Amino acid sequence: MVTIDNYLDSHYIHRSNWLRAAVLGANDGIISVSSLAIGVAAASSTREPIVLATVAGLVAGALSMAAGEYVSVSSQTDTEKADIEREIQELRDMPEEELNILAQIYEKRGLKKETAMQVAIELTEKDALAAHIRDELGINEISQANPIQAAIASGTAFTAGGLLPLIAILFAPVKGMEYWLYGSTTIFLIILGAIAAKTGGSSIPKAIMRITIWGTLAMGLSALVGYIFGVRV
Repeated sequence: MVTIDNYLDSHYIHRSNWLRAAVLGANDGIISVSSLAIGVAAASSTREPIVLATVAGLVAGALSMAAGEYVSVSSQTDTEKADIEREIQELRDMPEEELNILAQIYEKRGLKKETAMQVAIELTEKDALAAHIRDELGINEISQANPIQAAIASGTAFTAGGLLPLIAILFAPVKGMEYWLYGSTTIFLIILGAIAAKTGGSSIPKAIMRITIWGTLAMGLSALVGYIFGVRV
């Protein structure tokens, strides 16, 4: 027997919050660290400065990614909480007006005026605040994000993504390392794009093309900077 919970669980939208943070973190880790390493490799004839710059970029990037995600999601959560508090006060001060607002929302969605009012009345009787949070404010379990969860997902994903080019640096020959980095990073991005698309139920070729094009652009510009401004060390 198919229940509403099983039905909802079968949709990909429930994965959107953590999947977005994870893909963004891993993608940023791969591209940022690789681009930094390619820029240094283009201006260096030894492995040590490349490794040093890569490790520094990896640590700084992971911490920055986690902190940025935490602050961003916390700001969103604070705004949602403020709106909910305001809604509680409005329900207390003007319940009739709030009931009419809810009915108008349902009417705009296609219900007849009488049906919309009846739905608003029944939902208000069950849980007025929940109805207004969901239908007036547009806040639900899917859209709500956890700052700690988002920060951990982003920081961990960035670290995992950044470790891939670091491994390539440790084993690739110094001569022509930028080309080895570009090739291996492109493979990493293709794999990430395919995994993200598969997990999110979207088009795999489109995801691969999108992530590869932007990654190539970032690495190409970094290499160009390294060649132009670098001093061979």
